[in-house]
Amino acid sequence: MGFAVRDAVKPVVRWGVRHGLPRAALLAAARRGDPQARLFVASNALPTTALSGLFDEIRGGGPLVEGAFSKVTASHAVVREVLTSNDFRSGVGVGSGVLARLAEWSAPDALHPMAPPSLLVTEPPDHTRYRRLVTGVFTARAVEGLRERTERMAHELLDALDPAGRVDLAGEYCALLPVMVIAEVLGVPPEQRRRVLELGTAAAPSLDMGLSWRRFRRVEAALAAFDAWLAGHLERLRARPGDDLLSRLVAAREDGVGLSEVELRATAGLVLAAGFETTVNLLGNGIALLRGDPGQLAVLGGEPARWPNAVEEVLRVDPPVLLTGRTCVRDTEVAGVPVGAGTVVTVVLAGANRDPLVFADPGRFDVRRVNAREHIAFSAGRHHCLGAALARMEGEVGLRVLFERFPRLRLLPGAVHRSTRVLRGYARLPAVLGG
Repeated sequence: MGFAVRDAVKPVVRWGVRHGLPRAALLAAARRGDPQARLFVASNALPTTALSGLFDEIRGGGPLVEGAFSKVTASHAVVREVLTSNDFRSGVGVGSGVLARLAEWSAPDALHPMAPPSLLVTEPPDHTRYRRLVTGVFTARAVEGLRERTERMAHELLDALDPAGRVDLAGEYCALLPVMVIAEVLGVPPEQRRRVLELGTAAAPSLDMGLSWRRFRRVEAALAAFDAWLAGHLERLRARPGDDLLSRLVAAREDGVGLSEVELRATAGLVLAAGFETTVNLLGNGIALLRGDPGQLAVLGGEPARWPNAVEEVLRVDPPVLLTGRTCVRDTEVAGVPVGAGTVVTVVLAGANRDPLVFADPGRFDVRRVNAREHIAFSAGRHHCLGAALARMEGEVGLRVLFERFPRLRLLPGAVHRSTRVLRGYARLPAVLGG
């Protein structure tokens, strides 16, 4: 096969193996009532808060329910057990045999968040080394040092909005604040921040399964463009390092060894994209929940020390990430159920966060909830979100400043949820700030 033909065929094969075939099978299984397939279909059409009945149904089927492609769980205890167990590795493959060989043959040249050396899918010892180098520069102290700057950025963005006119909070506030923060953290020049936002937004569906051909091509183009931009950005930082965390990561060494070029691009790209993608959703979901329950806003008005807990409750009720997957590496048991090597388990984070065995009246949004922080919105175990402290700080600052400045803010009809399945949030959130 000639190079030109091979390069033209590879994307088609890649889409067919990872999206086309699974999409057709899931749609057929959904018509038969399969719970995993029904979640796949519903998650593209309904907000996460409207999926509670399906979460309850999955949980009611036992600790692990057989789905179209994997076992599925929405139990808090089982989700945590799978995420923290050494019997499971991160990520989901395409099985074995012909499909696996086709997936390997058609693998893309550009980096992908769900392919090594991404932190999302690597395991020890590589994952341990990557994570230690990143956490060495991405410390809680460094994040807390950004609080005052984040608050200034929030005020600057709100100053630019028309308090009497119609504004899109998703695009004009929720998206821009995390981009401004993570861009400063990672040394992205101001003139390139809009480009980073555009690329990150376009690449967000890369975490989903069952993409249409057209969307798959757009996502792959965005990933390739983001990879190329990142290579250039790292080259600039090597030539002119700053005081930002990415410059420190470029220089970071463990026993004299740093990250390779590919490892550095994968790690920096994930930190950069994850640093704003999930926080965009956290802010938008939080605005909708708080504005939808004036009583909870009144509590925060009288007890502002509860803002950090309010963020935890937003993360519990409407988390930025719906689910993730793990693959069993050896025969084991989970909650007394035998699980064989090679078995895939889909853990529904949003379902675990509404488990009535852990959270009383789980569908109720309550900023005073004493155990709100027991949610699993940031995953658990060795793949617990690296940016959790940053997201919490930005969520607290971003929501508090908005509602302190505009307590009469009201949402308007026309809100649109993102069409992504794994990442959950608003694409548009029209509002009037109200002076």
